[in-house]
Amino acid sequence: MTVTEIAGVRIPDSALARQVTAFVRDTEGDLLFHHSARVYAWGALTGRRQALSFDPELLYAAAMFHDLGLTARYESSQLRFEVDGANAARDFLRGHGVSESDVETVWTAVALHTTPGIPEFMRAEVALLQAGAGMDVAGRGYDHFTDLQREAVVAAFPREADFKQGILDAFYQGLKHRPGSTFGTFNDDFLACRDPHFRRVDMCSVILASPWAG
Repeated sequence: MTVTEIAGVRIPDSALARQVTAFVRDTEGDLLFHHSARVYAWGALTGRRQALSFDPELLYAAAMFHDLGLTARYESSQLRFEVDGANAARDFLRGHGVSESDVETVWTAVALHTTPGIPEFMRAEVALLQAGAGMDVAGRGYDHFTDLQREAVVAAFPREADFKQGILDAFYQGLKHRPGSTFGTFNDDFLACRDPHFRRVDMCSVILASPWAG
């Protein structure tokens, strides 16, 4: 049965939204797909609670694409996984006649969703995607949602009993072939917790080893 509303928040059901859902559903497994759907719900609920004006369709598209870069189709990419997802969203939306302004909003939301301290000062869709992802993965803002809201979201898009380990595995599998892309982000944490041989890049060492004198 198609979910159309969760805790008073409607799931976009436009032709574009349905096409986005079909594309991502065919690309991701249940864990990432359900996670992405919950990210939309947490983001939309946050937007409603904060009385923000946002485009649900754009937020939905961003949520659906935000972890696409972790999937097997990008196993040879050396880009940041967020950029792979953002580029995929951009190509898809352009192919469906979405305006460049809206495409840019979705691209930015996906590309910055793991970057702390910046999205909250940008367009609502950008801020809400990061908020939704943070809630679903790390429980950021957990107490801002009621028990009924949390139960409704999880009932609509189940959270696997082993979701925490599952999402750690998804990040590791999506990043292990491109460790350099995690430099300067917290994504290197996912490699460090799964690979005892992984060594983080030390920015201080990089600066001291630069060819500049002094």
